[in-house]
Amino acid sequence: MEDRIAVVGILIEDREGIAQQVNKVLGEFGNIIVGRMGIPYREKEVSVISLIVNGTTDQLSAMSGQLGNLEGVKVKSAVTA
Repeated sequence: MEDRIAVVGILIEDREGIAQQVNKVLGEFGNIIVGRMGIPYREKEVSVISLIVNGTTDQLSAMSGQLGNLEGVKVKSAVTA
């Protein structure tokens, strides 16, 4: 299966309560993460993480699925063709 480059946006509503679980999932997929930027958006009481990833569609789907199954976490991906 061919690797794809993707941008993944992660919105976290309860950073203190879920950060460890989010970081655990990201650590499991560290081999496909090219870059990561996290910003606390205090005015909206959320945190935003943006990722650049390079992996198969199966890897991207698995990571997004695990993150999206965490309560208070929303995930959107844009994958190259």
